[in-house]
Amino acid sequence: MLLITNARAGTSDAETIGRAEAILREAGPVTRIACSEPEDLDRALARHDDGTVVAAGGDGSIHTLVQALHRRGELEGRVVGLLPLGTGNDLARNLGIPLEATAAARLVAGEGRPRALDLFVDDAGGVVVNAAHVGIGAEAAEAATRFKPLFKTAAFPLGSLLAGLRHTGWRLRVEADGDLVTDGTVLMVALGNSSGIAGGNADLAPGASPSDGRLDLVVSAATGPLARVGYALHLRSGRHLRRDDVVRTIAKEVSVSGEPFRVNTDGEVSEPVTSRTWTVVPRAWRLLIP
Repeated sequence: MLLITNARAGTSDAETIGRAEAILREAGPVTRIACSEPEDLDRALARHDDGTVVAAGGDGSIHTLVQALHRRGELEGRVVGLLPLGTGNDLARNLGIPLEATAAARLVAGEGRPRALDLFVDDAGGVVVNAAHVGIGAEAAEAATRFKPLFKTAAFPLGSLLAGLRHTGWRLRVEADGDLVTDGTVLMVALGNSSGIAGGNADLAPGASPSDGRLDLVVSAATGPLARVGYALHLRSGRHLRRDDVVRTIAKEVSVSGEPFRVNTDGEVSEPVTSRTWTVVPRAWRLLIP
């Protein structure tokens, strides 16, 4: 078993990883490698090119691992495990993986079962494990970054508040499987592989399945001051889908184009782009879940 950790992890995380690693070793040999750059991860995967590989970290860590395995063409031959150590841990929450690292380690060590999950792949070669957001979702994630060390999951609604004060919308064209969804000013375009986002603070796509071969697309045109506030409140409870200014659909491919926008992919925010297309790859990788 290969255990990938963050070389920049703090003392408390290192102690937690140590306890989790001891549990993993009860199931067999474990090679632990700390990575700080993508090149470190590539070297680790090249040296240990079979068996289970476990990411110790948050949504960004599991995203980085799956991205590397996808790029190397190794997703089909690997089983992936997750020890949640992040702030949001959206993927773990959505799939019922314990948020306590030692409990998650017991799942990886033998209590869990591999589940085949869909993957979204974009036209730049990037992958989406849990969710991607364009518009206010990307700006909120960027704004929340500075607050995570102090406020933890509460940083996400705070980031959303700040982003909502600064931005009123983006002029975008959105297509799903070649059909026009909208062409106008929108607040947010979101693609979900499962339901929850923002550290459990929002239920983006209630009932979404990460293994149905489709992505859930949610588009909000709630661009007015009161509409933005109402949308934010409704998003937390999943009631946003009842709004007249929100559209939800399912698709195998989604394209967004228009004025420059950033993309929040599994918590990582991109530089501005003017177009992006995502395609579902069904059952592309396997993750150990309860």
